[in-house]
Order: sequence, then structure tokens, then C-alpha cells
Amino acid sequence: MTEQETALRELLAKGTDATFLREMIGFAAERLMELEVGGMTGAAHGERSPDRLVQRNGYRQRDWETRAGTVELRIPKLRRGSYFPCFLEPRRTTEKALVAVIQEAYVHGVSTRAVDDLVQAMGASGISKSQVSRLCTELDERVGAFLSRPIEGEWPYLWLDATYVRVRQAGRIVSVAATIAVGVNSDGRREVLGTATGASEAETFWTDFLRSLARRGLRGVKLVIADGHEGLKAAVRRVLHATSQRCRVHFMRNALAHAGKGHRRLVSAWIGTAFAEADTEGAKRQWRTVADQLRPRVPKLAALMDAAEEDVLAFMAFPREHRAKIHSTNPLERVNGEIKRRTDVVGIFPNEAHVTRLVGAILLEQNDEWAVQRRYMSLETLAPISDAPNVSLPAVAH
Repeated sequence: MTEQETALRELLAKGTDATFLREMIGFAAERLMELEVGGMTGAAHGERSPDRLVQRNGYRQRDWETRAGTVELRIPKLRRGSYFPCFLEPRRTTEKALVAVIQEAYVHGVSTRAVDDLVQAMGASGISKSQVSRLCTELDERVGAFLSRPIEGEWPYLWLDATYVRVRQAGRIVSVAATIAVGVNSDGRREVLGTATGASEAETFWTDFLRSLARRGLRGVKLVIADGHEGLKAAVRRVLHATSQRCRVHFMRNALAHAGKGHRRLVSAWIGTAFAEADTEGAKRQWRTVADQLRPRVPKLAALMDAAEEDVLAFMAFPREHRAKIHSTNPLERVNGEIKRRTDVVGIFPNEAHVTRLVGAILLEQNDEWAVQRRYMSLETLAPISDAPNVSLPAVAH
């Protein structure tokens, strides 16, 4: 009779008590880990073999939450390389953040039945404050280091966008903006530069946020792409001395609200003729022509176009190869969608620190994805807007 068969018979002999299922799961997990590690090392545990590839190095303890309860695992360690059991999927950073937010809300008595059901569906049999504290500390350190890292080099393009989430403040539930900043540097690489929570319409908020980026090293910004908040535009002029590009997509939504349902497609195509021009002067000339032709029939739309001309057409002064990416905040839609998907699961955050933890973790993952992708913009197309001598740069809009 083999050692494994003996252990299994002893386990079966215990009968049908409450711990039987957990011990069966632990027994199967232990056998599976030994098989996997044996394949990696080239020899069984304790076996002397000239074919051994690497030595074992003891064990590390890990609690495995299952629907049958907590199973204590002893995961083998190796002297070189690492081993992680195939049946334990390593939690991604964002999932850890999501679990931390839900668990901490649960512990502090702000949970709902939906949150409780979600925790149970994830296989957690119990939640302790010490477990939550350890998880949150680990996440806060990683996210904090990411969001406070130095910003090096020049960043000609900066996108700013926000997603609104609900937070408890002084006994009330309020809506706050989780704002993100993404930039492209002079090497054509895209990175997440920072995040902050607050009232995104307020000039003081934008000024503080942009100054925090500048203190970390943000420089060389030529164009800031965002929605058309006056407070944001004022902060961009004051802190970054850069041109503001009003998101073309957001502007078109506002414009078409004045056009009437039957004429929206026609008006959209008409305004779009200005974007098809080759340069700034041509675009402005066509923009004014369209506005003047609309003025007798839709005066409010014409007035909106008059006021928005400089901001909406700012991107036309930059290289043609970049225009599809810098005329709106659409490049951030996927990131914002992921943030919204995760924050909707939480529902109401206990405080703004929890928002930063979860959003920061999502952005950290996104930044890692971008780091291994090819350049977002080529070096050749970025050369004309560098700070090299004798290069003509777009004027700053005031």
C-alpha cells in the first residue's frame, strides 16, 4: 500500500464530520502540488537523482478560501525560480483592491445584502479585520508608490478625464469625480501619470491636481485634451502654460442638442467638414462658414460654435498623424469603462481613500499593459513638436 493510499484511508476513516470535506480538498491539493513540483524539479520529494533540476527550499503557509471553508496549504518553495499551484489563480492587483473595498465596507457595518452575497460567491467563509488590514496595507503601498513616482522627460500631450463615483461624507452620500491624467512622452510612450478625487468643475481642484503633477516632474506639455470646463482651462494656462483642446466628441453632443432630431446627422456632417481641412486656417474658415449659415435658423448652435472655435480646433495646429488621437478624450474610454465597471460593483465607497485605492490599482494595471505595447506615437511624428531650437510651436490659447 502506498503512502498516498494510507493517508487517504486514514482520512476516510474519520467519517462524515464537518471537517471531512475540507480535509479531502486539502489532501487532493497537497497531492497535486507534489506532482507539479516533482515535474519542475525532476525528482520526487526526498529522492536523490542525477536528473534533479533544482532543490526544494521548504514551504510557505497559505490559507485557501473555498466553499467548504478555509483550507491550510503548505506550498513548496524552490531555491531557484518560483512555484505557484495551478489551482490557485494569482489575484490580479485590481481584484485585490475590489476585495479590500468590499471587505472593509462589510467589516465596518456599511454592507448590503448584495455585497454579502458577493463576498460569499467569491468563496470567502469569514472576514477578519486583520486580514483586511494586511490586504489594504499591501495595496496602499503599491498604489501609493505608483501614484507618487517621479515623472521624467517631456510630455507633449496630456489627457484629463473623470468618472463619477458615490462616496459617504459626513453621513451623506455625495458624488465625486475620480480624475485621471494620461500622457504621451517624447519617446511616444503612453503612461498613466496620476489620479485625484474631488469636484472636477472647480478651478482650485484642477490647479492643485496639475501642480501635484508638476511637482513630480511633469513638463513640456503642449496640448491638454479634456472637456471644456472653464476652471480646467484656467488651471492649464496657469500651471502648464499649454493649449487646451476641448473634447470634440463632447462638443458635438452639446451642439447636436440644438439641432433637432431630424437634422442631427446633417448638422454633424456639416460641422465635420471643418475637421477635414488640412490646416488650422482652413479649418477656422470653414468653421465660421458653417456657423454663419446656421445662424439664421439655429442661432443658439451658431453662438455655441463661435464660443468654442478656438478650443475645439486647437488640435489642428499639431501633426496630422496625431489628430485622430488628440481631438478628444476617446483614447481614455476603455480605461474609464473599466473603472466604472469595478466601481459599480462597490456601489458606495466608505471614503475617498477607498476610491483612490481601487482606481489607483486599475490604473497601475493599465500602465503595465501599455508598458509592453508598441509606441503610441512614432518618434518621427513627435519631432516637430519637441523643444528643439528653431521649431515653431502652436500658440497657447488664452
